[in-house]
Amino acid sequence: MGLFDSSTKFESSVKHVPYTQQAVYNNISDLRNLEKVRDRVPEDKINSFSFDEDTVSVNVPPVGDLKLRICEREEPKCVKFETVQSPVPFNLWIQVLPVDETSCKMKVTVKAELNPFIKGMVSGPLQDGVEKIADALAQVKYE
Repeated sequence: MGLFDSSTKFESSVKHVPYTQQAVYNNISDLRNLEKVRDRVPEDKINSFSFDEDTVSVNVPPVGDLKLRICEREEPKCVKFETVQSPVPFNLWIQVLPVDETSCKMKVTVKAELNPFIKGMVSGPLQDGVEKIADALAQVKYE
C-alpha cells in the first residue's frame, strides 16, 4: 500500500426520521426536491446552490466549487453520489433503513482518497459536514 492509496470513511451518526423509508428515498433520489431545504442552507456557509434531478452544485468558501452527481440508486435503501467537480474527489451515500411502518433511520457516509497531509487538514471539517448533512436531512418533511 503506497502513501496515496488510503481511503478514509466519514460516517454520520444514525438519524431517526419520522417518515417511511419509501417516502425518504423518493425525495433524496430526485435532487429537485432540494427546493424544500433551500431556505435552510446557511448563506454564510454556502454561496451558489443549484440542482437538477441528478446533480447538485454548491460553492463553499474556502473550499470552492463542489458538484455531485447521483451515480447509483438502490431503491428504497441507498442513493450514492460521486464528485464531478471538487478539490478532493469523494463519494457520498445516504442509506435509509426501515424502523417500522411509519419511520426509518438514515446515515450519511463519505469516502475519500486522502493523502496523510490532506487528511490532517480536512478530517475535522469533513466529519462535521457529514453530520450537518445528516441533521438537515433528518429534519426535512418527506410528505
